[in-house]
Amino acid sequence: MKYKPDWPDAKARLTALWHHELLDRPCIAVTAPSGRSFLHPPEPAVPRDRWLDPGWVLQSMQAQLENTWWGGEAVPSCLMMAGWVLCLGGTPRFAQDTIWFDTKDVDFSLPPPFRYEPDNPWLGEYRALLDAVLDFAGRDNFLVGKPLLLPANDLASMLMGTERFLLALVDHADWMREAIATGAKEQLRLRMELGDHVRSRHDFWYGNAGWMPFWAPEPYYGTQSDVSCMLSPAMFDRFIVPELDIYGEAFGAVWYHLDGGDARQHLPRLLSLPYLKVVQYTPAPSEPPNGPDHLDLYREIQAAGRIVHIEAEIAFVEPLFRALNPALLMVNTHCGSIAEGEALLEAAKHWV
Repeated sequence: MKYKPDWPDAKARLTALWHHELLDRPCIAVTAPSGRSFLHPPEPAVPRDRWLDPGWVLQSMQAQLENTWWGGEAVPSCLMMAGWVLCLGGTPRFAQDTIWFDTKDVDFSLPPPFRYEPDNPWLGEYRALLDAVLDFAGRDNFLVGKPLLLPANDLASMLMGTERFLLALVDHADWMREAIATGAKEQLRLRMELGDHVRSRHDFWYGNAGWMPFWAPEPYYGTQSDVSCMLSPAMFDRFIVPELDIYGEAFGAVWYHLDGGDARQHLPRLLSLPYLKVVQYTPAPSEPPNGPDHLDLYREIQAAGRIVHIEAEIAFVEPLFRALNPALLMVNTHCGSIAEGEALLEAAKHWV
């Protein structure tokens, strides 16, 4: 891998983690400034260009890749948030910091509308960007990974508007259950089609890229349900678990983003799912950051035989590995220099 000459060692440790084993040290993804000063492109005048213009995106990617030291199990990759435009027939709206969606009315007397038409213009836009990224990435310069597709449950809440989505779960429960399942099957079909396209040209055709990157020795499905923070356990079981089942049946393994304390009520149900392999926790802004304050949560996940994946400050890395099972823990962190990162990785050999 061009941006990670020690990839064979990292690959071996990540493979061991996937199988709940430990090699010479725990898995730590640590990044730091590389010392290079590759210029980042200026902010585009049009927000849409930040996400979809191949010229701007490739310059931004190259700056991020060149200016970062990818230490330990850090996998060189960049967030391709353009995948959000693949939004089940919705209309994206672009800002400089994110992508939003227009809300639209739905007719509950008709079949759910969350699907793709063959002439959907956003599919062509995304494919053009993806091809440009694949040309830049070559066979193995960095991890391109899976397309960043939002799950059907979160997309439906965004496209309908949160309040209407939540009311519809009560007033039109059967329709909503079908709508989410239909959207999930559409997202799965599209992800598999795009995955096949990437695989024909690139070695790193699956895995999470950019935000919380994660690689495993076999394909898996990364997903979430941010809207679940507003659902009861019974509603989570009725509306969200069927979507997870669709992904789990297709891939056999799921990496799950658990978003904040309000979603923690669903953890027991999640841990009952046989295909759940990794739980990645992001505390809410009102909570303490990942670290010793959340040890009970991490232990609950590990007691169920699942891998905990978190981002933590460098000061918390050693205490976390001392307090938890290092064979079931992946920590992402950042430090101020390569020397500091190398010292951390060397010290970690003594935590086993």
